[in-house]
Amino acid sequence: MFLDSYPISSKSLEKHYHIDGDQLGQQYKDHLSDYQQWNQKAHAQDWLLFPENLGQQLSIDETALSNGELYTIVTNKAARGRKGALVAMIKGTQAEAVNEVLLQIPQRLRDKVAEITLDMAASIQLVVKRCFPRAVRVIDRFHVQKLAYDALQEMRIAHRWDAINEETNAIDNARWEKTPYVPFRFDNGDTKKQLLARSRYLLFKSPDKWSSNQKTRAKILFAQYPDLHKAFSLTHSLRLIFSLTKDKAIAYTKLAKWYNEVTDSGFKAFNTISATIYTHYKEILNFFDNRSTNASAESFNAKLKAFRTSLRGVRDISFFLFRVAKIYA
Repeated sequence: MFLDSYPISSKSLEKHYHIDGDQLGQQYKDHLSDYQQWNQKAHAQDWLLFPENLGQQLSIDETALSNGELYTIVTNKAARGRKGALVAMIKGTQAEAVNEVLLQIPQRLRDKVAEITLDMAASIQLVVKRCFPRAVRVIDRFHVQKLAYDALQEMRIAHRWDAINEETNAIDNARWEKTPYVPFRFDNGDTKKQLLARSRYLLFKSPDKWSSNQKTRAKILFAQYPDLHKAFSLTHSLRLIFSLTKDKAIAYTKLAKWYNEVTDSGFKAFNTISATIYTHYKEILNFFDNRSTNASAESFNAKLKAFRTSLRGVRDISFFLFRVAKIYA
């Protein structure tokens, strides 16, 4: 049936086929589908498992399904987000609960998994070590880069608060002196507060992708705040290590040098990423073997969220997961 193959809601068919979407949805659930005979219905809210979809390259990630409830999702990269992609979907992120489900897969199948991409969550690390001991663990490069971006934005925001306080004090002084307040503006028309607020997005980009206005704003920003210039250079150089380096040994040397530069910078905001690289450098460097990322898992999570949005929320979790299984498992 049409609803078995596509992530759409019965409600969305109303205007095209002049039907009662709610009634169609109920009929599909009770009679037209095999939901009532589904062999995973009894435990669907807690876990789904499809060992037949296991492949050599997996991704593992977590996503919020309904009311903030987190689910751990294991997907097969080879399926490219289509049918056969879903290997397991387990409520929660606790290693013990996830292990209990994944260990139901025969060990001979789990031992065939050669590589798994994941983030840096400690619970996920424990799951992979226990359930897929022969698989190479690859920490997603974009999670590493995000830590650097977050550190840079933290520094920008701190400067912005200082600018806000400075402007507030200047306005109060002008009011006290009964004189009009005229803020200082840079050559591009930005006040200091506006400069810091409007620089947010350019700091995420590579300089070769800046517009002419962003180039002007960046030049002013870095002249006013040399520490942001240095921090941006660190995040950009990390991006280039992942983007341009092909050899794992060379990447190791570059990453070690980058780590030393971060340490020498003295930026407290970068403490988290330097500690992360120190702790997980082996799994981070595994990226350079096959250049594998967790993008497929992020894409799958986006599809689930889009499907959930099309349904205007999830009222019956078991039935929602039945449909997810029909489409992606």
